[in-house]
Amino acid sequence: MNFRFLPREFDFFNLFEEQVDCAVQAAVKFKEIAATPGLIEESAYQTILHLEGKGDTASHAVIEQLNKSFITPFDREDIYALTKELDDITDMINTMVGRIKVYKVTGSDRHLMEFAKVIEESVLTVSKAVKGMRIKNGSKMVLAACVEINRLENVGDAMRDAVLMELFESKGAIEIIKWKEIYQDAETVLDICEDVANVVESILIKQT
Repeated sequence: MNFRFLPREFDFFNLFEEQVDCAVQAAVKFKEIAATPGLIEESAYQTILHLEGKGDTASHAVIEQLNKSFITPFDREDIYALTKELDDITDMINTMVGRIKVYKVTGSDRHLMEFAKVIEESVLTVSKAVKGMRIKNGSKMVLAACVEINRLENVGDAMRDAVLMELFESKGAIEIIKWKEIYQDAETVLDICEDVANVVESILIKQT
């Protein structure tokens, strides 16, 4: 893929990669939280909060530089869309973990652990797609990653429907409310990953 290069003094890709690294770390930590019995530990919760704040900082830096830069590697609206969607991944994981804390639900729920596994896989694939954007002739690898992200989102849809069906049959009203929101948050993370893939694919098309 041949992007128009930025002046040496600034590189948007560094910030995109910082954002996606925050998302990956948050996904890995969430997988650990989901597999840990008992209530969420405060240190784990604070780790997610820190990553969310770090991701926000990188996103704000992208917008600030976008307003200053005359030359950009691709269309301004695509830069804005990409930084927003990348930020939304970490934000959504933070929202989900915050809900787990507030609702005082315990880890080791088998469905949440399965969602966490798929989320980690999807976010790692998002990282591959985003970091592949700066690689010359890397379009095939990036597109393959986007296809995989879309597949994982479909897996998430199916998981959500099956889990909710089981939930309504086996839980009381309060537990249904709690877990329904958490499971839907988990599936929303996968939706956002797919949104990132769609933005990346759009950028690829415009650059060819």
